[in-house]
Amino acid sequence: MKSSFEGVSDPGLVRQVNQDAYYIDPEGRFFIVADGMGGHAGGQEASWIATKTIQSYLDEHWDSPQNSENLLEAAFHKANQAILNDQGKHPERSDMGTTAVVLIFREQSPWVAHVGDSRLYRLRSANLEQITEDHTWVAKATKAGALTPKQAKTHPWRHMLSQCLGREDLAQVEIHTLDVQKDDRLLLCSDGLTEEVPESEIAKLLEYPLCDKAATALVEAAKENGGRDNITAIIVAIESSLTQES
Repeated sequence: MKSSFEGVSDPGLVRQVNQDAYYIDPEGRFFIVADGMGGHAGGQEASWIATKTIQSYLDEHWDSPQNSENLLEAAFHKANQAILNDQGKHPERSDMGTTAVVLIFREQSPWVAHVGDSRLYRLRSANLEQITEDHTWVAKATKAGALTPKQAKTHPWRHMLSQCLGREDLAQVEIHTLDVQKDDRLLLCSDGLTEEVPESEIAKLLEYPLCDKAATALVEAAKENGGRDNITAIIVAIESSLTQES
C-alpha cells in the first residue's frame, strides 16, 4: 500500500502553549495525534510523553511476533504508565492527561487505536465518515438517546472525557482494523479542528490534491472560525490498494 502524508499543528489564536503533539513515521508505517490537558505544563508534557512512548514502542517492537492489536494495546498502556510515573515525580502535574489516536499499517492491514476525543476520519468518494467514537460523556449520552446530535454540539459538558491516558483506571483501549481503498483520504485530528470546522467543510478541504495544502487549509479554517484551541491535523492519502501491490 502506497500513501502520501503530511501533518500540521498550530497553537490557535487563544492558547499561548500548544498542548497537542503528533508524530509521523518517515516510512509511513504509523501516525500519532495526542491532545494534552491539565494546565499548560501538564498538558504539553502529557501529550509529548504519550507520543514519544508510543512511537518508541512501535519502532522497537514493529517486527516482533506480537499481532497488531496486542502491539497497539501494549503501546498505549506503556504510554499510560509513563504519564503516571511522571505524575508521581512531579505532583504539580498530577492531573495531567492526554487523548491519543494512532493509525498503523502493519500485517497487510491498517489498524486504529484511540483513547479520548481526538478522531480518525475517512473520506471516500466525497463522503466523510468518523471512524473513532469519542470517549466523552456527551458521546455516551447521545448514543443512549439522552441527547440529540444537535444538542451534543453545544452541550457544556462536551469536552468532559470518560477516558484518557494518565489515569490508573484506564479501560481497555479501543482497537480495530480499518477498511481502506485507493483514493481514500484519512484524517487524524485533535478537537481543536472539529470544534471549529463543520464536517461538510472538512470534507471539501480534504479533497485538496496535495496533503500539505489540505492540512494547512484545515488548520487555517479552524483559525478563521475562532481558533480557540490548539489544532492538529495529519492527512494520509491512499495512493494504491493492497490488492494492487500484491
